[in-house]
Amino acid sequence: MSAALALQLRPDASLLLLADRAAFDPALGCLLVADAHIGKAQSFRRCGVPVPAGTTARSLSRLSALVQATAARQIVFLGDLLHSAHAQTVQTMRAVADWREQHADLALTLVRGNHDAHAGDPPAALGIAVVDGPLRLGAWALSHQPEPLPGAYVLAGHVHPCVVLGGRARERLRLPCFHFGAAVGVLPAFGEFTGMFALPRRRGDRLFAIADGQVLAVPAGPA
Repeated sequence: MSAALALQLRPDASLLLLADRAAFDPALGCLLVADAHIGKAQSFRRCGVPVPAGTTARSLSRLSALVQATAARQIVFLGDLLHSAHAQTVQTMRAVADWREQHADLALTLVRGNHDAHAGDPPAALGIAVVDGPLRLGAWALSHQPEPLPGAYVLAGHVHPCVVLGGRARERLRLPCFHFGAAVGVLPAFGEFTGMFALPRRRGDRLFAIADGQVLAVPAGPA
């Protein structure tokens, strides 16, 4: 497994932030994955956009490596598991089915996101429980949209957060990141070709950038 950083978000709950753009709750044995967008490259190619092949296989391989490294008992996908209806090609769905067969004992849950509304729920044969968020699990409220929920700490996706770092030569570097506010934490997009967005950083927010296989705390700027 790539590097991980332990983070105590609540007195009763902690996460491992994984450099492979996912998070793990050790107490629940739960791997949290946001915005996998399986089949996005295939969707692009079907629309005539020349992007590289092999993204689905890489995403599934990364998932397998994380399951093995963490000994996860379950995965909760925080929305946008499949990119679109165009993503459900025979080749893509066969690869997903083969991956599922290799992890038949793993509990899988999808909290529906905006892309899932267009792509449709995964085939029932995959054995993925599908719910509308927020899903209360342990100390968390698991959702796709990063919106606060009274009395809970929300873990979400959707935004594909990043941090923009500047250098002395005025260069700018955009890195995927975890963004934790007072009531909502946003995970980076797990999938490829997803784009990124720099959320406003409020006082007290904690950001953790992913670079060179590491998860690194981003210092707060001047007040």
